[in-house]
Amino acid sequence: MSHPWYLPCPTASAFVRSTSPSNCRSSATTSNAGPVAVACVRSVRITLAVGPARRVSLEERKVVAHVSIVVIGVNHRTGPLALLERVSVTVESLPKAIASLTSRVNIREAVVLSTCNRTEVYAVAERFHGAYADIRDFFCELGGLTPDELHPHLYSQHDDAAVSHLFEVAAGLDSAVLGETEILGQVRHAWEFSQSEGGARATLNLLFRHALETGKRARTETGISRSTTSVSHAAVEMATERLGTLKGRRVLVVGAGEMGEGVAVALVAAGAADITVTNRTEARAEQLAARINGRVVPFHALGDTIASVDVLLTCTGSGSVVIDHDLVHAARGGIDTPLLVVDIAVPRDVDGAVAQLDGVTLLDLDDLRDWAAKGIEKRAAEADSVRIIVGEEVERFSIDVTARQAAPLVAQLHEHAETIRVAELERFASRLAGLEPAQRSAVESLTRGIIAKLLHHPSVRLKEDVGTPSGERNAAAVHDLFNLS
Repeated sequence: MSHPWYLPCPTASAFVRSTSPSNCRSSATTSNAGPVAVACVRSVRITLAVGPARRVSLEERKVVAHVSIVVIGVNHRTGPLALLERVSVTVESLPKAIASLTSRVNIREAVVLSTCNRTEVYAVAERFHGAYADIRDFFCELGGLTPDELHPHLYSQHDDAAVSHLFEVAAGLDSAVLGETEILGQVRHAWEFSQSEGGARATLNLLFRHALETGKRARTETGISRSTTSVSHAAVEMATERLGTLKGRRVLVVGAGEMGEGVAVALVAAGAADITVTNRTEARAEQLAARINGRVVPFHALGDTIASVDVLLTCTGSGSVVIDHDLVHAARGGIDTPLLVVDIAVPRDVDGAVAQLDGVTLLDLDDLRDWAAKGIEKRAAEADSVRIIVGEEVERFSIDVTARQAAPLVAQLHEHAETIRVAELERFASRLAGLEPAQRSAVESLTRGIIAKLLHHPSVRLKEDVGTPSGERNAAAVHDLFNLS
């Protein structure tokens, strides 16, 4: 069953009912999780009661809106690395991306998740087909692409499927390196950044909290993350396999961010002892070098350093080429020793023409994905266990959303009853004036208890029936019978 997910704002109570689905549009995805996704959205009716100033009629509360959680994106399965480079979103450009998405008419909330394996937009959409067009246009503007160029590589999912997809991403099921741990931090950072920019609010905040919980469960309750646990780790393992060993090799790490730190730590674990670090911000390079007992060279001395190393691993996230053909050619003039270059940045740090130089082997994320695919079979059983967890967490999310949708009306009902209770006690204040403190306290407890018992069953039913026709009728009846506004 597919659920429409939407949480009401604090000043509105919303009760959601699915009606017939709209025309569907299929969009291929080759997720580990399963089959082709169908990009369609249910028609969703939301009954809203907004504002305390006046009573809102039943007809006024029956406002029709179309809201859904959707994910639309490109990943390492649906698009080549060259396309992923064009639609990647750097940290510096994230504020503009969030502002661009949330300014579009069909999008209420948005989170952009852009990693070396994917760029995805998670959104709360007014109307799915309108939101699909908005997000497609965003990708086209981002990458300088036409819709026809982009469309074959886009995948889209909505409601339950979108929730499940995010949970699988957070759990490491949708990664090139199955079970890798770096993605969980990337999901957290994407969410927190969108929060700070006003892009993620009630619905996506709840969704991403559940996603992080799913990712943690997957890694603590299964062996999905044993062995190779990150893209950084996998890159070092691939380099080790190519060279036989990293012991005695001179290694240069370009980039001292989160990915660069992962590479450096993995190098030490693999036995590399001669490690040099360079970064545009030299202070970060110094911190990382100190941690691994390595050396630092200034970024402007990159060419000179390349001339003296056997292995170069780069992951700057700069958004453009850092190491071009001419730089490496000049650095290696007259040198015939082999150089292995591993580029795990998106967009790529290294100009592809570098691979044409004598003695240079250039590997990028496409090579890493092919290499990592060999190890997937070993963890297939663990992946099945993780999918069970994902299914459980999707159901938990459904229950949480249901309870939160009913919460505003339930709270309003209890507040209304409490107002009457207090007013009636005030009206009888003169008759109760002679009571002892203990007796007065007993009257307070008695009246509160009566209210609680009277409202308990209606409150439970309102929460249980959210999203059903009877739930909508009950909510409307409560509004009308208790004169709630």
